[in-house]
Amino acid sequence: MLCSLTATPASNAAALVRRPPPARAVQAGWFKREEAIMGTAITVELWADDDLTGHTAIDAVMAEMHRIDRAMSPHKADSELSVINRLAATEPVRLSAEMFGLLECALAFSALSGGAFDISYASVGQLYDYRAGIAPSREALAQAQPAIGWRGLRLDRATRTLAFARPGMRIDLGGFAKGHAVDNAVKILTGLGVQHAFVSAGGDSRVIGDKRGRPWTIGVRHPRDAKALVAVLPLEDTAVSTSGDYERFFETGGLRHHHIIDPATGRSPAAIHSVTILAADGLTAEALSKSLFVLGVERGMALIESQPGVDALCVDAGGRLHYSTGLQAPQRA
Repeated sequence: MLCSLTATPASNAAALVRRPPPARAVQAGWFKREEAIMGTAITVELWADDDLTGHTAIDAVMAEMHRIDRAMSPHKADSELSVINRLAATEPVRLSAEMFGLLECALAFSALSGGAFDISYASVGQLYDYRAGIAPSREALAQAQPAIGWRGLRLDRATRTLAFARPGMRIDLGGFAKGHAVDNAVKILTGLGVQHAFVSAGGDSRVIGDKRGRPWTIGVRHPRDAKALVAVLPLEDTAVSTSGDYERFFETGGLRHHHIIDPATGRSPAAIHSVTILAADGLTAEALSKSLFVLGVERGMALIESQPGVDALCVDAGGRLHYSTGLQAPQRA
């Protein structure tokens, strides 16, 4: 793990679980729920010894997802992220401890990836309208692109503030916050004694333990065929992040404009169709999935190979599947 954060789990979750059990008999079993939060599908599946524990644990996870959405959504005017984007170009903005830690992690991944991961891409990213199928003109792109640059994000540890070095700068945590949310959810569940669980926020997921005697299995979809899989991954105690050019996109003039933006060009990378990262935590998995996508197969896989405990598979624009060495089958003698 490149960096770590202190989770801010729902404070009353453990207390709720300690309520007296209901008078009627209850049985251990699997509990599952899905809700739409943070602009994506949030799924929780877990094993619990009784229905009170199961439902309370899922309630705590969903509450945490809503909390992170309120703090980090670019679409909510009163979110901490929105306040930062309104004010940081004119004055240092005091940050919550959680936001400060998250931004420190973001800058660490920017340095590690040589700027391929850069939350300040948002100065250009905001110009794309994926629902309306609108991409920025060359003129608009040229005007906004100078505001991109992670080194212009001035974090001050002494005052716990952030200031933007240039006018027009913005940040977006879309490539980061869901991994953080999944990590927090896992901390909540393990704190409640859950030993077998799956938590997913769109393309970011993490599993706790196994599925009671067999591994969890996560399918990696084919980037051009929603009904086909390119791989099935048996997992235990692992985080997974998949980034694909099929998630949010539109096409104009034969070009596919998708939600992953190369900070160096302001355009969507075209050399890769999908990336899946396996790591110990969701934050690392999500940041590296975006980094590999932008860097391309050769440089991206070199980055992955340099990170202990991290593996990757990706599908390039020619439909070829690439694995890191940790996922390759051992050669038989």
